[in-house]
Amino acid sequence: MTTASRTAFPSPYEMPAPAGAAGWERLYPYHMLFQPWRRAAEEGRFWFRDSQHWPTVVKPFETVVVELAFKGLGQFNTRHFVVPPAYGIAFRVHQGYVYLSPVDAPESRIPARVPQFLERAGYYYANWDRLLENWKGKVLGTIRELESISFTEPPEVQPFEEIEAGVGLDAADALLGGYDRLLALCHRAWQYHFEFLNLGYAAYLDFFHFCKQRFPGIPDQGIAAMVTGAEMELFRPDDELRKLAKLAVALGADGALTVPDPGEHTLTAVGREPGGRDWLDAWNAARDPWFNFTSGNGLYSSDRYWRDTLSLPLGYIRDYILRLRRGETIDRPLAELVAERERITSEYAALLDSSARADFEAKLSLARQVYPYVENHNFYIEHWSMGVFWRKSRELSALLHRAGFWPGANDMFYLTCDEVRTALFDYASGWAIGVEPAGPGHWPPEVERRRRIVAALARQRPEPALNEPPGEVTEPFSVMLWGITSERIRSWLAAPGGPGDLGDLGDLGDLTGMAASPGVVEGTARVIHSPDELDLVREGDILVAPVTAPSWAPVFGKIRATVTDIGGVMSHAAIVCREYRLPAVTGTGSASTRIRTGQRIRVDGTAGTVTLLD
Repeated sequence: MTTASRTAFPSPYEMPAPAGAAGWERLYPYHMLFQPWRRAAEEGRFWFRDSQHWPTVVKPFETVVVELAFKGLGQFNTRHFVVPPAYGIAFRVHQGYVYLSPVDAPESRIPARVPQFLERAGYYYANWDRLLENWKGKVLGTIRELESISFTEPPEVQPFEEIEAGVGLDAADALLGGYDRLLALCHRAWQYHFEFLNLGYAAYLDFFHFCKQRFPGIPDQGIAAMVTGAEMELFRPDDELRKLAKLAVALGADGALTVPDPGEHTLTAVGREPGGRDWLDAWNAARDPWFNFTSGNGLYSSDRYWRDTLSLPLGYIRDYILRLRRGETIDRPLAELVAERERITSEYAALLDSSARADFEAKLSLARQVYPYVENHNFYIEHWSMGVFWRKSRELSALLHRAGFWPGANDMFYLTCDEVRTALFDYASGWAIGVEPAGPGHWPPEVERRRRIVAALARQRPEPALNEPPGEVTEPFSVMLWGITSERIRSWLAAPGGPGDLGDLGDLGDLTGMAASPGVVEGTARVIHSPDELDLVREGDILVAPVTAPSWAPVFGKIRATVTDIGGVMSHAAIVCREYRLPAVTGTGSASTRIRTGQRIRVDGTAGTVTLLD
């Protein structure tokens, strides 16, 4: 018996709360919810779930990143560079997941926006290198300011030296001011995140459209190949691991690095090896800043960072050493990428007359100049800046935990950022007045209630989209970054049992997605759903995941291909796979739930198909 395909996704206003999650709405800021007084407008928009950036339920405090990120994106499209056809992206949290809806500029305003965009964006393009160097200085300054924030218990009394100096302020002022600075600096970092990003995408999109017009039938991968092979700082953490693996072998210090369960004790053992001190010097030099790198994506409070969880980088180094012992090459194939890039570029350039060729070369030159930022910003903001932000947030959470405000050291993240400010003032006010704060009586049962709700939300599979979809998806960034295509929407709607029900594997046959990185391979699938499962990946596996992160690059030397649920040809997953010459199909919609670990599959990254072989 077959079920007719649906024509629309459910309205958020008609979806019952998951079992055990009644009242989930009260966990999140009001402006991020589908509110009843906005129903007509909200149901008039198509919303897709941003599983590329927020694949799992977000806790209340973590929504601060959601709102700051999309506020930053919007301001540069709408107010800074005045992008003619596009404003920002509307965002909502529904049943714990993030949903997005791009906002078009009114057609009547587009003509007036064009000259403003050309002047403003043109200035940035013409002065890219100078402005980018200035950007890096601003971001590093922000990181230093974040590092300077400290949350510690206030003293019994203010030091007498402050009495002598007439300071007139107390330790509570530093606590409250520190929290305000923490949020302000996070806001600043996310503004810097988008200062160049959309211009980078716009330059590539301009080159992309030129190629589509001049070379009918050119595959998307052919265009992408003409900008690959770049030196990128996003790959430096992995580069440093490979250098450390080679150095350990050269110094004869590799024995201590290939033991199971690496950690701080591993470094102690290395120090006793011949050449071990030299290796540790190199390790310490690489650790700051390149180990400010998370196994996740930097958008969750629970993400683990290399600098804090030594088993992550040491485990990758161990794998590299074992590959070196087998005589394998562990370097990224940069020379081959550059040679292929230049071959493809010259072949297409030869098809143009002199006038068109000049335009082609100018657009390509700009695309190559701005392309590295599309990935490099990820290290400086999502990984490094956000790593410090989450570390300082955990310090504050632990402080209030010691004061009895919540049961666990990291339970602050079940509060919104505004609720944390109130709780912190309660703590500071109690200290200043000399009375017990109210928080230890109020928050522990509430945190437990919220913990149960978040767990209930996580148990229910979220809808991939909401409301009636457009007839055709034409918004370019939805396609290029998220892989949201008309075909993908139709496959969601055709899922057995209706939207959100992915059914059994046998119901759906082979999968299609975005042809993200070329090549055809067959192998055994390894399905993982979080970075914590990366150690399950074995040599020769085909990695299948909802989404990958740039920090997964060290495992790419072990696998044969990658398949993801979400992501377009310019997503992080697609770009990293091309830079490592790893076949990839992204944006399949549901590969991680339809494919089983151990199943044999064929991945055709050139055609964008995944064939189930058994």
